Amino acid sequence: MSAATRETVLVTGASSGIGLELARCFAADGCRLILLARNTNALETLAGELRQAHKIETLVLTADLSRPETPVRVFKELQGRGLAVDVVVNNAGFGALGAFADLPLQRQLEMLQVNITALTELTGLFLPGMIQRQRGGILNVGSVAGFEPGPGMAIYHATKAYVLSFTEALAEELAGTKVTITALCPGPTTTNFGNVANFLRERRLKKIPKMSSETVAQYGHQAFRKGRVLAIPGLSNHFLIFLIRIVPRRYVRKIAKFFNNTEKTT
Repeated sequence: MSAATRETVLVTGASSGIGLELARCFAADGCRLILLARNTNALETLAGELRQAHKIETLVLTADLSRPETPVRVFKELQGRGLAVDVVVNNAGFGALGAFADLPLQRQLEMLQVNITALTELTGLFLPGMIQRQRGGILNVGSVAGFEPGPGMAIYHATKAYVLSFTEALAEELAGTKVTITALCPGPTTTNFGNVANFLRERRLKKIPKMSSETVAQYGHQAFRKGRVLAIPGLSNHFLIFLIRIVPRRYVRKIAKFFNNTEKTT
């Protein structure tokens, strides 16, 4: 990729898991990377790795997307540096396991801020420039959780449903432009998500095969490059979504509740 055509890619939540692996995918394309997360040390380590392996420019931004002012601050900082972002990878997000009434309300509001509001605001800030330049796109990391209600993780499932609906709607609005948008919707994946949510859910899921973050990221990256709107890695996840669509909703809720149940079982 020549200097004139090199894309600038912003990756949120780039310090670990799927975000880290997506950064590696875009680095292999020769893109200029902007890595954003709260963990400065992890970002600097990744940036050094990518600079050495791919001879690319890499900028580290330490930022907390649970703070409402962060998206505008990031946008203005990059504007001030003269950087036009061609691709936004909205990967940052987290979940919390437990009944809605039992979990701290503030933590759940932070989840809405990161998973929905920051994703929407970053898209809204950078998308007009992409349309004007007629290049680039958005890669939103959703989840198969977005296809079903999730008792025991009600807010998380709801946020991922928003990501899915928002992405599909924008895809139609962007039809006819050279800007694309993709929702990557993985199922169980080997990341640090279980540590952030709760290990008891992981116990319920231990017999379900998990995909690696690397495999999921590579699948999503390829789907984005092909301009696909939905990227659902793994045949088992396709089958799960098919079942969700044909099984009565009352049973879907009960099955999701079983897997998200935090009560101890014998």
